[in-house]
Amino acid sequence: MAYTLTNLQDDIRNYTEVDDGVLTTGVLNTIIKNSENKIYRESDSDDNRFYATSNLAAGSRYVTIPSDLRFIRYVQLTDSAGNQTFLEKKDTSYMATFYDTPGTASGTPKYYANWDANYWVVAPTPNATNLITLAYTKQPDSITASPGSTQGTYTSNKYQDLLLYACLVEAYGYLKGPADMLQYYMQAYQKALQSYSIEQQGRRRRDEYQDGVIRTPLKSPSP
Repeated sequence: MAYTLTNLQDDIRNYTEVDDGVLTTGVLNTIIKNSENKIYRESDSDDNRFYATSNLAAGSRYVTIPSDLRFIRYVQLTDSAGNQTFLEKKDTSYMATFYDTPGTASGTPKYYANWDANYWVVAPTPNATNLITLAYTKQPDSITASPGSTQGTYTSNKYQDLLLYACLVEAYGYLKGPADMLQYYMQAYQKALQSYSIEQQGRRRRDEYQDGVIRTPLKSPSP
């Protein structure tokens, strides 16, 4: 069954045998958001991959970071002739020494770097309004916010066990529950996370024609 926020809250209370007088809606929403972030940080997911396009401004090397960006995966530039190239990731110290007068247009950018929490930077400083495509990993949608609260999220709709076990680990930690139950759900979460990671980072990124069908070696005793 796919989870909505209400169903997930009910299951957490039922599994822990605690009512809403202790696990209030506010407490449960914090537990759920912490669990979602834990899953997000521990395994990559195709659902959080996103793309944005914009034009570089001639004479300006700074680009505003999308509000939902967590980290950049790659940057692709398309020049006026339609040629596409990938920019190389560098440290900000390298960018500072690459071009000593960044306010002056210089050429077609070749490098990019994370500048601060609000901007990333390219070098050389662009001399034209080149199109860029930013591939990044975004902040995951939360089931505690609309529309996820009623429609569910990618994780709650497809990987209910993973989300539930992550929430139960957080809930038993909050309740200071029995150590054996906490240990049980920690192990259940780790197993669910492992299978989730294998699917997200393995099977979903394989091609049967190019990579071949996954085979499990079988022991065949000699006759």
